[in-house]
Amino acid sequence: MWWQILISILGGLFLLWLVLLALLWAAARGQPDAMTLRDALRLVPDVIRLVRRLAADKSVPRGVRIGLFALLIYLLLPIDLIPDFIPVIGYADDAIVVAVVLRFVTHHAGAAALDKHWPGSEQGLHALRTLAGLSKDEGG
Repeated sequence: MWWQILISILGGLFLLWLVLLALLWAAARGQPDAMTLRDALRLVPDVIRLVRRLAADKSVPRGVRIGLFALLIYLLLPIDLIPDFIPVIGYADDAIVVAVVLRFVTHHAGAAALDKHWPGSEQGLHALRTLAGLSKDEGG
């Protein structure tokens, strides 16, 4: 029985990864700097590292760090706003929550914090900045 739970969690994380990847790819479409497939595949692991780095940074406002920890807890809990057994939108709600929290983080911690902690490529950062609603002249 424990292995079924483990497989379910891993499957859910994989589907969340695919949905978030699709959202980030859609945000990057039409941009002058085209993303490579490698950049696109690295987006979600880079976002996870970004969240971890921002949550650990003491210079980031406490409210932002609390929001990041709440995001991590929400993603780990099996309870969702929309149950995962509903096709497509069951996993899309997780990706939407991630996008909303990233917007909150960038607007409260600043684009400089996002740029400072981003572990990925320039194209990935540009896609993330687009998703977070930052204009080109905001921050780095």
